Amino acid sequence: MNAHTDTASDLTPATAANVLWFLPTHGDGHYLGTSHRARAVSLGYLRQIAQAADQLGYFGVLIPTGRSCEDSWIVASALAPATEKLRYLIAVRPGLLEPAVAARMTATLDRISDGRLLINVVTGGDPVENRGDGFFLDHAGRYEVTDEFLSIYTRLQKGEEVTFEGKHLQVEKGKLLYPPVQEPYPPLYFGGSSPAAHDVAARHIQKYLSWGEPPAAVAGKIRDIRARAAAQGRALSFGIRLHVIVRDTNEQAWAAANELIRHVDETTIAEAQKVFQRMDSEGQRRMSALHGGQRDRLEVAPNLWAGVGLVRGGAGTALVGDPETVAARMKEYMALGIDTFVMSGYPHLEEAYRFAESVFPLLPLAETTGRPQGAILHRGPFGEMIGNTIVPEARQSAS
Repeated sequence: MNAHTDTASDLTPATAANVLWFLPTHGDGHYLGTSHRARAVSLGYLRQIAQAADQLGYFGVLIPTGRSCEDSWIVASALAPATEKLRYLIAVRPGLLEPAVAARMTATLDRISDGRLLINVVTGGDPVENRGDGFFLDHAGRYEVTDEFLSIYTRLQKGEEVTFEGKHLQVEKGKLLYPPVQEPYPPLYFGGSSPAAHDVAARHIQKYLSWGEPPAAVAGKIRDIRARAAAQGRALSFGIRLHVIVRDTNEQAWAAANELIRHVDETTIAEAQKVFQRMDSEGQRRMSALHGGQRDRLEVAPNLWAGVGLVRGGAGTALVGDPETVAARMKEYMALGIDTFVMSGYPHLEEAYRFAESVFPLLPLAETTGRPQGAILHRGPFGEMIGNTIVPEARQSAS
């Protein structure tokens, strides 16, 4: 944990971490930018990933949002009964949902999942997609709506009768009759890199999520948001959204990273980057600026690889390395105050196992993460018996 400790000198480190995985409702496979060996995203496949994450001890799963994805609320409703402890981080979209309707949806799903709902507040950063959904406000207007929405939405869930007249939203004697299980309401997660986004986080959010920028850049965000929240008399916690490519050795991990983008050609990169350039998301601008669409600029910090962002919008960086290296890089973020990691990897089913089995034992995990079901009942041995008699020994490959 030596490479970036200077960035954390005035920050409060996290002592334990929760780890979430990702449900790829917009597609999955072995390669980016191609249909070769791609995987159909069926309910059965998503159930496999969710149940694997549940059994492996992940804190929860993030379900993405947008027109490229299956609807996150319906997917979570279908999967919650198939899991026991797993939490579902689902998007609420100010401007696309009325706050009272969103509050009822939130309370209902929190109740039927027995308090396993987490809320991801998403303003939407693609003007073309927003207009296709009937949402025509610009960047500043969207954050004004988000601020008003959350003022109403949180008060309703706390049991208040709400009358509100804002610039964009109005409610008269709104009331939520069936409260959520979690008090006062399911935790609000939120990401955004503009000053307007930081202001919203400071006023309303419980956990701010950054995309996987280099540690120094993440530290700057944390300092700014903490200062804004303190001015509001509030405090919040912090998480980060990253992909991961972990293998037994560093060499194998980097080879797997290069293999992941083997079918991505320059035309595909140019087309994807053109789409990203039309967006007014400051977070997307910062992601794209890390690599500039160039294959020779992909390691943007030690073991932080931006190859995913050549063709994928949103979170575009991955931690690459052997288990010890990946764990060390995660601890560097923890030194900044990051206590929550939202991870993913391709294909998502296999990588969920690989990451949990190889990296979880190396991390200071919170009690709510990394405790697989059955761990008390089944204490080993682990691995197939040798010759039906000999218990296999634990061995680690040299990195």
